[in-house]
Amino acid sequence: MASKILIIGACGQIGTELTMALREKQGKENIIACDIREGSKELMASGPFEIADATNYHQIEDLVIQYEIDEVYLMAAMLSATAEKFPMKGWALNMDSLFHVLNLAKDGKVSKVFWPSSIAVFGPTTPKQNTPQTTIMEPTTVYGISKQAGERWCEYYHRKFGVDVRSIRYPGLISYKTLPGGGTTDYAVEIYHEALKTEKYTSFLKEDTELPMMFMDDAIRATISLMEAPAEKVKIRSSYNLSALNFTPETLAASIQKHIPDFEISYDPDFRQAIADSWPSSIDDSAAREDWGWRHEFDLEKMTSQMLEGIKEVHHV
Repeated sequence: MASKILIIGACGQIGTELTMALREKQGKENIIACDIREGSKELMASGPFEIADATNYHQIEDLVIQYEIDEVYLMAAMLSATAEKFPMKGWALNMDSLFHVLNLAKDGKVSKVFWPSSIAVFGPTTPKQNTPQTTIMEPTTVYGISKQAGERWCEYYHRKFGVDVRSIRYPGLISYKTLPGGGTTDYAVEIYHEALKTEKYTSFLKEDTELPMMFMDDAIRATISLMEAPAEKVKIRSSYNLSALNFTPETLAASIQKHIPDFEISYDPDFRQAIADSWPSSIDDSAAREDWGWRHEFDLEKMTSQMLEGIKEVHHV
């Protein structure tokens, strides 16, 4: 029998594509999407959808009971740049929603939980190159602090109550299907849209700011494959490092210029530069590769081709 899955925060950048991928794989009636507001037409037409507030325990519990949910993917979060503007709201959304889902699992109401962490858990004191799975974590952003705390709670609930919770530290994610949602790595999505629209882009990060990135298709595949892995293969219950690409705004612009020779990039760093400076520039994800067989498929050239084609098709640029 197919699992009944609840995706909380289904209208966000990852949530939208995860919902569509799981519906294709497991049947639309088995995947219940929910968010605080409605999502894209495509998402709304693709299967069951409920309005729910991730910070309201009873609303989430009601959906779990109503649909006899087995697994929850908690994708609702306030991202790095937005959370810096609304610290208490960011903390409340990111932490309360996690406790609600962990407690539902602890009480035996759901059997498996996915919760996304992020490279934001790392900080300025973390080794920047090839950041190890286990290392110094002194995050300096509201988002990073909430993700680090979340990782500790996930591991605690697994150890103390046997909750089957699984997590990935996502790098910057790049997609043409949904628009960015207030993250520091969003330049890597915006740049493609502007390249097609105006052939110019002003980056809010400096030209040599290298960050770990990943094409969304790889991130979705990783998420589903971690959730499908046998429990004994999931050895890390805080969160797994995950890596695919590392590049700077300058190298990304050069890959676009191969397709759009007149494209020009300029630089005007803002408050997001300090956030990016506190994050790693490359990630060691050998634990994910060894434990549950993670492999990425998209390199920079393949991603750039896909992004430019995809934006033309979806956004008619």
